Amino acid sequence: MPAKSSRTSSKSSPATQAAEAPRITMTQRLAAEGLGTFALVFGGVGTAVFSGFLGAPYPFVALAFGLAVVGGAYAFGPISGGHFNPAVTIGLAVGRRFPWRGVVPYIIAQIVGGTAASAVIFGICKASGASVGNMGSNGYGAGSPSFGNSPMPAGFGLWSAAIMEVVVTAIFLWVIIGVTSKRGHSAMAGLVIGLSLALMLTIAAPVDNGSLNPARSIAAAIFGGQLALQQVWVFIVFPIVGAVIAGLTHRVINKD
Repeated sequence: MPAKSSRTSSKSSPATQAAEAPRITMTQRLAAEGLGTFALVFGGVGTAVFSGFLGAPYPFVALAFGLAVVGGAYAFGPISGGHFNPAVTIGLAVGRRFPWRGVVPYIIAQIVGGTAASAVIFGICKASGASVGNMGSNGYGAGSPSFGNSPMPAGFGLWSAAIMEVVVTAIFLWVIIGVTSKRGHSAMAGLVIGLSLALMLTIAAPVDNGSLNPARSIAAAIFGGQLALQQVWVFIVFPIVGAVIAGLTHRVINKD
């Protein structure tokens, strides 16, 4: 019977490779979330503000948000998971796809990154004396982008915006949770998520400028004027409601 070779394979096992992989620290994750949210807000809100001078249509701005998410997902997703959105973080935690201990730090990093991007956009405009308008802020009633164009006397109202944000955010989270699940196609996740965001924003933009993201709404409202600040609570509360609904329902139908 031939003796077994004493030579070991030069290839490491998957377990060994995982053990040898460098550990990603929470500081690195938070930095990635902050930078990714900066890119998202700068790309989306920046497009809304700067292209607004040219009268760009809603789908153009929605696509900019989607492309920003695609880029951020592939650049920072391997580090932090690529949330860039408090509603996403909370929805994933509710769906048991993200630890609750990381929720508050992630949200803080996202708000800081988004606000920094809005500050840069505001600074660019002010350096040339250009008006920032409402900074692409979300709004309802007098703050609705359809005000003056809609057959409704005061644009889309509070509950129209609330229902819209719940529905489009829930759909967006269903996509995220599904495409990143064990049954999903992770290699295409960033592209699918980005295009889904663009679609949801195209639907929501005529009603309330489309949020789905409390960090994006807060960042824009800080520089968007008094009305934007008064109404921003809607775009904090209702995207989170939609995300929670998605997390709870997807937990039932798609158990990983």
